[in-house]
Amino acid sequence: MADSNTLTRLFYPRSIAVIGASSSPTKIGAVPVSLLKKYGYEGRIYPINPSASEVFGLPAYPSLAQVEQEIDLAIVSVAASRVAGVITEILDAKVKNVVLFTSGFAEVGEEGRRQQDEIAQLAKENGVNLLGPNCLGFMNIRHNVFATFCAGPNSGLIRPGDVAIVSQSGAFAGYAYTLARERGIGLSHWITTGNQCSIDVADCLTWLANDPETRVIMAYLEGCTDGDKLRAALRAAREAGKPVIVTKVGRTSSGAKAAASHTAALSGDDVVYETLFKQYRVIRAKTIDEFFNFGYAFSIARSLPKNRDIGLLTMSGGVGALMADDAEEAGLSLSPLKQEARDALLQRVPFAGVNNPVDITGQATSEMDLLPYAAELMIDHNQYGSLVVFLAAVGASPSLSPHVQTFVEQIRARYPDTLMALSSAISSENKKKLEDMGCMVFSDPSTAIQTLGAMAKLNDHTCATETSASPDEFSHIRLPKVNLNEAQALAALGQAGIPVVPTHVCSTTEAAVDAAKLLGYPVVMKIASPDILHKSDIGGVRLSIADDRQTAQGFADIMAAVKRNASEAQIDGILVAPMVAEGVECILGVNTDPVFGPVIMFGLGGVFVEILKDVSFRLAPFDVKEAKAMVDEVKGSALLKGARGQPPADLDALYQALAALSRFAYAKKEQIASVDINPFVVMPEGQGCLALDAVIAMRQSNQEPGA
Repeated sequence: MADSNTLTRLFYPRSIAVIGASSSPTKIGAVPVSLLKKYGYEGRIYPINPSASEVFGLPAYPSLAQVEQEIDLAIVSVAASRVAGVITEILDAKVKNVVLFTSGFAEVGEEGRRQQDEIAQLAKENGVNLLGPNCLGFMNIRHNVFATFCAGPNSGLIRPGDVAIVSQSGAFAGYAYTLARERGIGLSHWITTGNQCSIDVADCLTWLANDPETRVIMAYLEGCTDGDKLRAALRAAREAGKPVIVTKVGRTSSGAKAAASHTAALSGDDVVYETLFKQYRVIRAKTIDEFFNFGYAFSIARSLPKNRDIGLLTMSGGVGALMADDAEEAGLSLSPLKQEARDALLQRVPFAGVNNPVDITGQATSEMDLLPYAAELMIDHNQYGSLVVFLAAVGASPSLSPHVQTFVEQIRARYPDTLMALSSAISSENKKKLEDMGCMVFSDPSTAIQTLGAMAKLNDHTCATETSASPDEFSHIRLPKVNLNEAQALAALGQAGIPVVPTHVCSTTEAAVDAAKLLGYPVVMKIASPDILHKSDIGGVRLSIADDRQTAQGFADIMAAVKRNASEAQIDGILVAPMVAEGVECILGVNTDPVFGPVIMFGLGGVFVEILKDVSFRLAPFDVKEAKAMVDEVKGSALLKGARGQPPADLDALYQALAALSRFAYAKKEQIASVDINPFVVMPEGQGCLALDAVIAMRQSNQEPGA
């Protein structure tokens, strides 16, 4: 991980050397010098060019060694063939921060990757932070630091603010600069990471989480190779109370391939990223428009909605109906206006719509005090977490817009904890005044509601305290290097604190009968083999065995079926276990992702998983609080809580089992490839739960996690 102190010197440099500096507007090395001078960078600038005596009126130096001053940052804009030599000069000059514009490294092939790895190793060995290669650099907007060749600032500066943008893609970042400027989003930092040979997005997120001039972080992510570091970065942002908005490409296989070819990044399974973002309260934007809507909203709002209940105030009944549809689709609740407030409003406007949305009709244009009157009634009586007001073209009216300003000022002053968004045609100047009061302004009311819905969802999942999972906790569990049979898998899980059904593996008919008597009828009989995962498919299962005769017959039938259908399989015997008939069947699973490690799955059995795909995921390890959130997320979880008159299941025991599975999987992540517990039966409340069947697949010595 990049050193935080030297990263501060990178992003807040007091002196900058530009290697490859030029006065020619066609040269990339001209852009940073030009921007630094044009916009008043207050530090020292040292252009390095052996063929020029000056660059943009600044004295030029033939080499870095001749500067003879302390340099915080070196910007490198030279051909790829010269980079290795320039890096050596930088190390000799004891410069600790480098921005490398140059392309032609890992993104072009193996030889480029080899050269990039050599540069990365040099930087690491000498404690140098290197941004790039193949990057567009960075800007510190508040301090006029332009370590970039982005064309955006030449067509207009973005206003300083407290939102940071960090992007793996330079092209996306350049576009983002322009869009942020158009949307009026004030930036603190704008950072691109390119090929990430030294500094990656996670390093930048961690640093921005501690940057006092940044309050909101927007990130464009193509892939990740160090899951633990990214998790730590998102944890740091969460603990600092800084919202993170992410656009992550690679949601589909086509998108993942495109991302890998662009900056040689690895894109993991998108379900895992979705899980990561959920656990760390990251807002994920699926489109560029969403990305900037969310960024804009958080740049204006200083908090999340205090609840999911939204109040809709409109001057149009038709638009109000549209807004109500949008609110429901966004997962927001629309509690109807309390009767006392309805009566008061109808006294003023007898033909008003007084449910929610509240429609005060066009009457408001002739009685502008109706706006604050209605809004105050709504918030006072219903305590809405957010309020969206649709004013059509009123905001554009020269005679009415001052009244709109007064209305917003009143509501923001009286209800600072209620998020407020206005939808109206409105001038840029008046829009800025409203935003300065903490009111979001959208031209489209649907966009306003969708954005507030996304913000409210962050309150759905209050991040659970993370738990640790030391290998020492499970050191007593010895796992073989080969796959386990069912009895071995259940035994290992039992040792890990997951309740399992008692089992006996029998090699003879007589032993099976004795085991059945000991366990008590009825029993279930199954083939025990590490090579047979789907035992029922080959006739390897018998259920509801009721007596000794059926046990003996079952033993013979299973052995015959296996000999006929799986003659090459290793047979360890016949497993005998009690037949468990009651309880709610669930599925617990583990898959080891190559980047983020063990991912735990939970779902209800049967149609819920197989057809409806009603499952939830979490990255291990986690505690029982996170396990509860995981279970609640599954739509079918109502069956566990006592649906149709059935008694509630033992949810506490289920939460404990999920948390134990997550710790076990994390502690043994170097050994285990996957775990499948199916069925996992949750008994009625107070009676616990049991794993009835389990498969543990071990990683082979040459196998990557998740492979």
